Amino acid sequence: MSATLPPSPRPQAGDPEAHEVAQASSIKSVYVYEAPVRLWHWVNALAITVLAATGYCIGAPLPTQPGEASANYLMGYIRFAHFAAGYVLAVGLLGRIYWAIVGNHHARELFWVPLWRRDYWVEVWRMVKWYAFVGARPGRYVGHNPLARFAMVFGFLLLALFMVVTGFALYGEGAQMGSWQERLFGWVIPLFGQSQDVHTWHRMGMWGLVCFVIVHVYAAIREDIMGRSSVVSTMVSGHRTFKD
Repeated sequence: MSATLPPSPRPQAGDPEAHEVAQASSIKSVYVYEAPVRLWHWVNALAITVLAATGYCIGAPLPTQPGEASANYLMGYIRFAHFAAGYVLAVGLLGRIYWAIVGNHHARELFWVPLWRRDYWVEVWRMVKWYAFVGARPGRYVGHNPLARFAMVFGFLLLALFMVVTGFALYGEGAQMGSWQERLFGWVIPLFGQSQDVHTWHRMGMWGLVCFVIVHVYAAIREDIMGRSSVVSTMVSGHRTFKD
């Protein structure tokens, strides 16, 4: 025979908690990022992490391992992880393009910026001053704020596409003539001059992505603390919550 728990006592009129509850503002939330967008974001973050770590080791190989060469396959495993993560990045971008077509309007913010609108640049400048600690706290944005949108298009998307194209061009060398990688991306190497030039630009692109990730993580955490809406948790739940 189960016993019924007594109801929790309600805060009395003179209780400080009752005053806090009465003064608390209601939290509003908007569903922004759909599940495929959130899944792509975190898978993409993992792929970039693996690509940066293994790509650095490929460009600056580890010291020679002791013993027979046939007994050591360390660089082979590193290269395999790099190639696998590269495929994940490329396929993820294709899936992201598809979802920009069939998803909500926030899913399309990654692929275009209203550069022709004066009010957009006014908002960008306002966000620049906010991030530089010289401007007032900006308004609330449901999707990306104007500066973040600009950074996502020109600091991530175009750079990620550049890395995919140059990466598959270099991969096509090992896949040999006639492979689909060589047929689709073989034109990249003579365009840059030679294979080593593509390697150099590909590595510079890696450092560009690393810098973007650092700024992106900093800005997201800073906005979560100082801004008017949630950022990090939004990419987990999909809901943007507003603090005021």
